[in-house]
Order: sequence, then structure tokens, then C-alpha cells
Amino acid sequence: MATLFAHAYEKGIDSQPRKTNIVAALVRDRYVSDAVVILENTPRRAARAVRKAIESANANLINNSGVSIDPKTIRISRIFVTSGTRMRRYVPASRGRALPYEKISSNIFVEVAGEEKVKKTAEKSEAKTAKTVKADDKKAAAKENK
Repeated sequence: MATLFAHAYEKGIDSQPRKTNIVAALVRDRYVSDAVVILENTPRRAARAVRKAIESANANLINNSGVSIDPKTIRISRIFVTSGTRMRRYVPASRGRALPYEKISSNIFVEVAGEEKVKKTAEKSEAKTAKTVKADDKKAAAKENK
């Protein structure tokens, strides 16, 4: 069985990296199915963006790997949050002044890993057919003896 990897990179999330990283830490090193359930029940604003990034990486692994992946084995191997672009803005203040502030965004990187599905070998199916042939022979012999 080979381990396959896929990733997704969400840019420009409208949340501060410090707050987004708290949500990302909740699901680090978990199975994707568990992480989605956790994030659906997390009351933080960044949970939706992290969930979308995880689901995107999961879809990339399933659809772009070219091999059938067992969905139960897909885990979050890496997830981290970095700071994105900062937009400089101004807020009006008293006496006609303008006070500067920055709108901070964050980038989310998610990498998932999954195991390849094990294909059933032909040996097992041959053994099953051999057993059914023996059983059929026994039935035929029993009918001849009657």
C-alpha cells in the first residue's frame, strides 16, 4: 500500500492568523471525517475557512491521484496558517483626521495523506472457485449414489 499526498492552499482569508491558527490546532493530525465534524461544531468564524480548505485538499486527493483511495484512511498530515496581505485603510476621527489601520488576512495550507485501496487478489477468488467446484462434485457424487 502506498501513501499518497495532496494539498490545498486558501489565500486571503478575512481573519487574523493568530485566531485562525487556534482553529487549525483543533484538527491537526486527525482524520478528515473527524476534523469536519469538529469544525462544523466550532463557533469561531475561522472554522468555516479551515473546513473548506480541508475539504478541498480531501477532494484533490480523491479526484487527482489517479488511484482509488480508501476514504477512511485520509488524515491531515500538515496544516499551518501564515499571514496574508495587509490592506492599509483609514478610519475617520475627530477634527477631520484620518487614523490608519490594517486589515489583516491569513493563508491556510492543508496537506492530507491517504492509503491506496487494496485490490483483492486473484488467488483468493481462485481458492473460492476451487471450493465451490469440490462442493459441486460432492453433490453430483451424492446424486449418483442414490
